[in-house]
Amino acid sequence: MNVFFQTWPWYVSGFLIGLIMLSLIFFGKQFGMSSNLETLCSMSGLGKKVSYFNFDWKTNKWNLMVVLGAMLGGFVAVNFMSDPTNVTINPATVYQLSTLGIDAPDGKLAPDALFGNQIFESPKSIFILLIGGILIGFGTRYAGGCTSGHAISGLSNLQLPSLKAVIGFFIGGLIMAHFILPLIF
Repeated sequence: MNVFFQTWPWYVSGFLIGLIMLSLIFFGKQFGMSSNLETLCSMSGLGKKVSYFNFDWKTNKWNLMVVLGAMLGGFVAVNFMSDPTNVTINPATVYQLSTLGIDAPDGKLAPDALFGNQIFESPKSIFILLIGGILIGFGTRYAGGCTSGHAISGLSNLQLPSLKAVIGFFIGGLIMAHFILPLIF
């Protein structure tokens, strides 16, 4: 039973993700979290005003269960199974964050300066969150899917556009981490 309350090795998690992807391919389904936003818009009746959302959302309700499961799993993991002592943060990362005025996460997985509740007290942080959300939404739509959809589902299906999108995600992440984040902080 203790196996459920510790971090799993990459080869166990990766194997399980691979099995899930094989079953989705077998049943003709595609995994992706951002497609649930389209489903929610269709459920709300937006298809009457925008033809893009005019589809039978009930065919995608299985994917809504994936989102609910991810949310429930995240809640359980954080509140009942969280043990950051087995996660080691690279000292170079801790040093780079300290040069930006961000303290290392002490006993947590993420620094409070970036992910704590106090970010909602700062207009600058709220502005960054809003702009970041808009850019993520635009990028997801422009790329034809989110990181999980392209990296997990698209690459599993050997789709060239997904490979290009994943390469773009990594390049964008590197640009953000090394050039834009230091400008913001």
